[in-house]
Amino acid sequence: MIVRALRDEERPFYNKVVQHPMQAWEWGEFRRKNGQEIERIGVFEGSKLVQAFQLTFHKIPQFNKTIGYFPKGPMPDEEQLDVLRQLGKKHNALFIKLEPNIAQPVGTPSAHDRITRFLLSNGCVPGRPLFTKYTFQLDLTKNTDTLFENLRSKTRYNINLADKKGVEIFENTTQDGMEQYIKILEETTKRQGFYAHSPEYFRLLWGTLGDTGLLRIFSGVYSNTIVVSWIMFVFNGILYYPYGASRAVHRDVMASNLMMWEMIQFGKSEGCTSFDMWGSLGPEPDKKDPWYGFHRFKEGYGGTLMEFVGTYDLVIEPLPYKLFRIAEDYRWKWLRLRARIGF
Repeated sequence: MIVRALRDEERPFYNKVVQHPMQAWEWGEFRRKNGQEIERIGVFEGSKLVQAFQLTFHKIPQFNKTIGYFPKGPMPDEEQLDVLRQLGKKHNALFIKLEPNIAQPVGTPSAHDRITRFLLSNGCVPGRPLFTKYTFQLDLTKNTDTLFENLRSKTRYNINLADKKGVEIFENTTQDGMEQYIKILEETTKRQGFYAHSPEYFRLLWGTLGDTGLLRIFSGVYSNTIVVSWIMFVFNGILYYPYGASRAVHRDVMASNLMMWEMIQFGKSEGCTSFDMWGSLGPEPDKKDPWYGFHRFKEGYGGTLMEFVGTYDLVIEPLPYKLFRIAEDYRWKWLRLRARIGF
C-alpha cells in the first residue's frame, strides 16, 4: 500500500472511490473557495487508487492555528492516522475532527466498540459533533408499491391530500432555482429561529456544484406560489437531503410530504439504491427537542434509523487543545443562555 497526496490529474479516479458528497472533489473545491485549505490523500495498490479522502483546515480567529475537519470519510488505519498527524502539523492544527462515514442500524449488535477502542488508543478523544450521530436511510431498491405501503398511515394520508389539493413538484436546478431557495430559506429561519448558512454560501455552492449533476433543486408549488424548496445531492448511487426550506403560507396542503415522496421517486429514477435523509434524533427522541418534528416527519417514510460511529478529535497539540475545549464549552453555554433569554 502507498499513501500519498493526490495530484489534480488524478481527479477522474477520485470520485469513484469516495463514499459521500462531502468527500467529493467538487465539495473540496467549494470549501477551497470558502477560504479553507484542502488536502487530498490517496491509498494505492501499485498504481491503482483503491481509497481516497479529503480534509479541510479552518483558521481559528485571532490565532495562528487551525482546526482540521475530516467529514464522512473512511475509517483511517494507523498509517493513515500518521498521515493525518503530519498534515495537522503542516497546517499548524490543534486537532483534526474525524466523523467517519460508518453506520449500522440502531438496535443491532454494536460493531462501533472496536472502532472506538482503536481511535482512543491512537491519540483520539471524543469530540463535539458537527454532524448528527443518527440518520434515516431508505432502501430504494424496493418497488414503489412496497415503499408506499411502508409509509406510516398519517404520511400516506398527507401525501394523498397534497396530491388531491393540486400541489405540484418540479425540478428547477438553475441559478433562479437557487435564488428561490435562498428567499424561502430566509423566511424559514426568521419564522423558526434557527441558524442557516448565508445567501453567499448557497450562491457559491451553486457556482461550484451547479453544473456537476451532484446538486439538484426542487420546488413545490401550490396556487402559483412556491411553498417549499429543497436542495438534494446525488452521489455514487445514493440520494441525500441536506437542505430544505418552506413558507408559512399554505402549510395545510402538506407540500413537504409530497415533496419527500417525489424525491423517493426521483432517487429511483436516477438509479439510486439508498436515500440518506441527512440526520435525525436518536432512538428515544425528546418530544421537547426543537428538531423533534423534523425527526418525526422523516420517520414517517419507513427508513431504517442508523447510528454513526460518532465524532472524535485527533489531538495534535494536547495542551492548547484542552484550553480550546474549555473556551469552546463556555462559548456554547453562553450561546444557549442568550437563546433562552432572547438576546
